[in-house]
Amino acid sequence: MPTSENTPSPQPSIQPTVGVSRYVIFFTLAIAGCALDLWTKHAVFQADAQFPLIERPGKPPLRIYWLIENYVGFETSLNHGALFGLGQGGTPVFAGFSVLAAIGIVYWLFIRKAASDLWLTIALGSVTAGIFGNLYDRLGMYHGFGHWDKGAVRDWILLTAGSYDLRWPNFNIADSFLVCGAALLLIHAFMQPAGEKASQSPANHPPQQEV
Repeated sequence: MPTSENTPSPQPSIQPTVGVSRYVIFFTLAIAGCALDLWTKHAVFQADAQFPLIERPGKPPLRIYWLIENYVGFETSLNHGALFGLGQGGTPVFAGFSVLAAIGIVYWLFIRKAASDLWLTIALGSVTAGIFGNLYDRLGMYHGFGHWDKGAVRDWILLTAGSYDLRWPNFNIADSFLVCGAALLLIHAFMQPAGEKASQSPANHPPQQEV
């Protein structure tokens, strides 16, 4: 009969460590991505008046600068909804969700130590760049402080399938960061074996030094 002396004592759970490099990667992606988004929005909307005016019989004229005619171009528009024009009129709600999402990401990465995974750090850095790029617009900050009632996301990338009537909803760099970050999260979820997911939980992950 086994005695208490022979019974192995449970190992204390060890939290993973998050190196300084992960903070650098995350905040560099988030800040640089947001800055790129805001700069491109400002530049394109400033140049909008100089875009060629395209007349359409029986339809309102358009201002479009084509990079590849009838396929890829710049066209400014204001989006009062979410990604790709969904949920029009819900700007305050989406702004609130954006703030909560950003807080959740930082908590998960650096309090729950998910940043010990490089892939997650990159993916969520991209998502955060997109969140803050569009949050800036939803708060109307491109009009200055205190203009929340004028908030709308500035979209400018136009993709069509050979005709303006066959176009994808206009989007921006922030949307691109959001989609790329979400895609990385999906790939990460499918590529990681179930056993490895369990072993990388905060309770079971051994300390490691990130590079």
